Amino acid sequence: MNSLATHLSVFLREYLPRERRTSPHTAEAYAYAFELLVCFAAEKFSLPPSKLELTQLDAGLILEFLEHLEQNRGNSPRTRNARLAAINAFFRFLEFRDPTSLNQSRAIHAIPMKKYDEALIDYLTGEEMQALLDAPDCRSIAGLRDRAMLYLAFTAGLRVSELVGLKIGDCEFQPYPCIRVMGKGRRERILPLWKETTITLRDWLAVREKHAADELFLNARGAPITRAGFEYILAKHVKVARKTKPSLENKRISPHVLRHSCAMHMLQATHDIRKVALWLGHAKLQSTEIYLRADPTEKLESLMTRVPPGLRPGRFRRPDKLLELLQTVKSSTHYAK
Repeated sequence: MNSLATHLSVFLREYLPRERRTSPHTAEAYAYAFELLVCFAAEKFSLPPSKLELTQLDAGLILEFLEHLEQNRGNSPRTRNARLAAINAFFRFLEFRDPTSLNQSRAIHAIPMKKYDEALIDYLTGEEMQALLDAPDCRSIAGLRDRAMLYLAFTAGLRVSELVGLKIGDCEFQPYPCIRVMGKGRRERILPLWKETTITLRDWLAVREKHAADELFLNARGAPITRAGFEYILAKHVKVARKTKPSLENKRISPHVLRHSCAMHMLQATHDIRKVALWLGHAKLQSTEIYLRADPTEKLESLMTRVPPGLRPGRFRRPDKLLELLQTVKSSTHYAK
């Protein structure tokens, strides 16, 4: 292998999982970013990807690649920034492994992240969430599993990667029901379970295959549910819920919307953004502030704590039509002079 292939192999297979201890999802996202980059570079230089050299990935090529992502692939600025973050991480790794690439690395680090409009989050109301939770048919094993997944995803505010990565050993029912979650940045947290969530989990565990994979949720073949599998399950039940709750028709519901819905319901119940941040596993409180921007009740309560400035009493009276006519004529005559 040439230098680029060698460095990428060490970066993805050794540095990220062993030294940085990143999750498999992070390594997968970085690998996909470089797959796009080397394919773009290979087409530009008319070379097979395996023949590309490290020196060819200079700042100019990276800028062209980022523009290609937005213009040709239709990626959003957020996605563009995520690809650039992966490239920056690789070149930070190279600074110590290959000092000759230091100038190349510095030029790439100088490429700025693109600013973008941050839209308000989407979330489901209590009635909409109830319609979705009622959608699975609990007369089947798959229905019991789906109901447990939806309840847990919503009440615990889990990321989809956290949900499908749960193991049976992560669930505890004594002395009180709770789950152990490994979140982003390998930050572990323990979340108590609602009574209803505990019931749905017990119902699923009662019919789950005993000698299958360690993961909590399995598909029909006994293999762990994947991210795509849960997205399919969610879309199926959203379609059913829309028949009973028409307001869901205008909402795009993804697995992350369930997490947003949990955060909004918790914020409205506790009025404490710090508790929401701890529940969701956010490393920084700034990540949780998006829910304050989306919740009008928080702003309204802040306004109600203060006495608004008073209004001077008065009443509007329409002018007499004859006087209004005379004043208009007088004004026009004045300008005519």
